[in-house]
Amino acid sequence: MKLDSRLQEIVEKVAAREGLELVHAELSGGRRPTLKVLIDKPGGVTLDDCATVSEKLGLTLDVEDVIPHQYMLEVASPGLDRGLYREADYERFAGLPSHVRTVEPIAGQRNFHGRLVGLDRTGEIAAIIDEPTGVRHLIPLTLITKAWVEIEPQQIHPVDRDE
Repeated sequence: MKLDSRLQEIVEKVAAREGLELVHAELSGGRRPTLKVLIDKPGGVTLDDCATVSEKLGLTLDVEDVIPHQYMLEVASPGLDRGLYREADYERFAGLPSHVRTVEPIAGQRNFHGRLVGLDRTGEIAAIIDEPTGVRHLIPLTLITKAWVEIEPQQIHPVDRDE
């Protein structure tokens, strides 16, 4: 669920004060919703970064009373398979393997795997995905329900050791 503007503003300010980038924030759930906040910085976030943002954000939200009922607060790193949420993310992570899921089929499919090329801005803004087969897809951002970069694990080769 998209955050209301006041809640979004508070989350962004707390992250920025700690020198962190707010990657994404969402409020989801029923009777006791969860506010999930993803933060990042060059070199990655630490457990201390997450704890600091959690503590300061929790205190600020309690004082501001923006969420009028009980909620859970989760602050984390975006992880290796980082979600693509903003237009800037599609440009920043161009060249990486990605997965895009759409709300309705495009050319008969709803799941797209391939190299993220970036954005096409000639008409409706669309993500450009090149499949390994050579097929290029333009996927309007308005149709994307979920998108993320896929960090492929490197093959691990046994190490020869002389004993």
